[in-house]
Amino acid sequence: MSEYQIIVFSLFTLFAPLVGFLVTIFWGKKFKSMYLFEVAVITLVLLASIAVMVVKLGYLTDTKIVSEFAWISLGNLPVLGEFNLTLGIMIDNITVIMMFVVSLISTLVHYYSIAYMKGDKRYNRYFAYLGIFTFSMMGIVLTHNILMMYIFWELVGLSSYLLIGFWYEKKSASDAGKKAFIVNRIGDVGMFAGIMMLFITYHTFTFDTIFENISNGILPFNSDFWLTITGLLLFCGAIGKSAQFPLHVWLPDAMEGPTPVSALIHAATMVAAGVYLVARIFVMLTGDALLIIAVVGALSALIPATIALTQNDIKKVLAYSTISQLGYMILALGVGSFVYGFFHLITHAFFKAGLFLGSGSVIHSMHHEQDIQKMGALRKKMPITYVTFVLFSIAIAGVPLTSGFLSKDGILAGTYAFGLLTGQWIFAIVGFLVAMMTAFYMFRLVILTFHGEPRDPHKFEHAHESPLLMTIPLIILASLSVFVFYTANPVDAEGGWFLSKWVKTPETVVPQSARYSFMVSDAETITHQEKVVHSISYSEALHHAHMPAIFLSLFLAGLGILTAFLFYQWKKLNADKLVANIKPLYNFSYNKWYIDELYEATFLAFTMGLSNLLAWFDQKIVDGIVNGTATVTRFFSRFIGGFDTIVVDGLVNLFAYMSGMLGLILRKLQLGKVQAYIVLVIFSLVILVFLFTNLQL
Repeated sequence: MSEYQIIVFSLFTLFAPLVGFLVTIFWGKKFKSMYLFEVAVITLVLLASIAVMVVKLGYLTDTKIVSEFAWISLGNLPVLGEFNLTLGIMIDNITVIMMFVVSLISTLVHYYSIAYMKGDKRYNRYFAYLGIFTFSMMGIVLTHNILMMYIFWELVGLSSYLLIGFWYEKKSASDAGKKAFIVNRIGDVGMFAGIMMLFITYHTFTFDTIFENISNGILPFNSDFWLTITGLLLFCGAIGKSAQFPLHVWLPDAMEGPTPVSALIHAATMVAAGVYLVARIFVMLTGDALLIIAVVGALSALIPATIALTQNDIKKVLAYSTISQLGYMILALGVGSFVYGFFHLITHAFFKAGLFLGSGSVIHSMHHEQDIQKMGALRKKMPITYVTFVLFSIAIAGVPLTSGFLSKDGILAGTYAFGLLTGQWIFAIVGFLVAMMTAFYMFRLVILTFHGEPRDPHKFEHAHESPLLMTIPLIILASLSVFVFYTANPVDAEGGWFLSKWVKTPETVVPQSARYSFMVSDAETITHQEKVVHSISYSEALHHAHMPAIFLSLFLAGLGILTAFLFYQWKKLNADKLVANIKPLYNFSYNKWYIDELYEATFLAFTMGLSNLLAWFDQKIVDGIVNGTATVTRFFSRFIGGFDTIVVDGLVNLFAYMSGMLGLILRKLQLGKVQAYIVLVIFSLVILVFLFTNLQL
């Protein structure tokens, strides 16, 4: 396969889902089986993605393929300067891996949904929405410029809104869709501002051209500070899309959408777009920007993990787990562990999509029951779902021989190495603490759902294993959660083909004064603006941190799993008694740190108060002026109308009346006889002569 054929196949993976959407949405009402067309299209997209990935990674590993065309060319404008916009695609190793992930998860969700959504009154429309979402995600993955990414970024927001609020008859679902849309727009405003700063500075949106200019010392407003601000503004888009603190509040509510949608959007693809954005702009991020990104990632990993400990809704546990794992990825990128941050994006996509689809299998079997406190003993009725769910759980907990173990321990080693070099151990502490909490709440979920005795005998009696269309995707995803797909070494992925050949840390382009030097140089390392020379490089620190991170993470993960069994399986510890002793902390976690309530009491209250004030101003002042002007106008109009009616029309009518009276009088003199007229003429002449004679005298 040549480079030209790779481009053609890639364009097919981009536009084929759009064709599937258009055909299904317009013909879906006429043909009940039109969803099969969309399923066939997405299957072909998966096959094309696999072909592109195999050729690119196998034969063109170090080649970057770019295809572009001029979209708008306006020349030199007075304010904006040179205004030439190009659109195009860029295909490198990260691109083809993400293409495979998006197309695979989307395909599995399509097949899974055939059984899960069966009988829904908007069945074909649902599959059409899946198509437009896949098209949008492929656009984000394939683009070679930030403007095109932003266009597809907004399309992803639109399609997620449609899917989250798919059952819009439920107020909770429609509200969740609106919440997701609005919260994402907040982050997108910052992203758009960052894009505009790049365009004003470089007069282009193309990634490679922007990075080349930065490497040549051309910075926004000629300042490292403004380069940092630009990077953070772009990162705002990732905060919204990847549900990072403080814009994470939309993701748990988005569980109101169909469960396959949760697997597609909120586990593997849409929320991964933010991490993918950070990976794409990683080379232009300064040390200060990366530090702030690491702080956001650490908070986003820690806060949701503490919330997931106490949740009883099976999908909400997974939702907060997703936010926490996304925080892990952002944290990894923030401390410079680019490879493992991206690696965890891939591994997490598979086992978290499997967890959501597994939860969907449970919910489907339990007649849409989502409370894990009403489940139990389901492993007897759902063996395939149970085995795969346990495998996904040990993967996310970081148990050896799973993909999650490889990627998570790489992230923890990165935070450990960062601590060695900079003395900032808080990121490592948060990372290891979250690893322990993840193991605990995931096995709490497994035990309460599948172990013990049934807590609702009626629903348990009717529970059954899901059909093959729902279990086969679980088996495929479970297989991809095993280490052998990424490396032959079950302990260290660094020497495997995935990390050593396909994904490498890109060389930063920011000035030396604004970066962590250990990210690109083995000579010395610095912490922000403080030049502190260390005896080891970052790669050496990462190597030294690897084994301590493995042992410590295994110990903490094992402790978390053991604690879950002590509380919920063996009942050696009393969970209810513990809850009673720490009731305030439990309520704080169960009520999600009261962040939603805080937003309602502050930002939402301020927005509503401002809206009410503006509404009052509009009704009382603006409408008052308008209505007052209308009242004066009506009064003046009535006065003018009265004057016209009484005075003007009165005078006209008076003259008309007098003319009519005079006409009536003179009409009497018109006899119609010549003799009478002669007499009157003679009489008149006599009078005139008489008057004239008297006047002469």
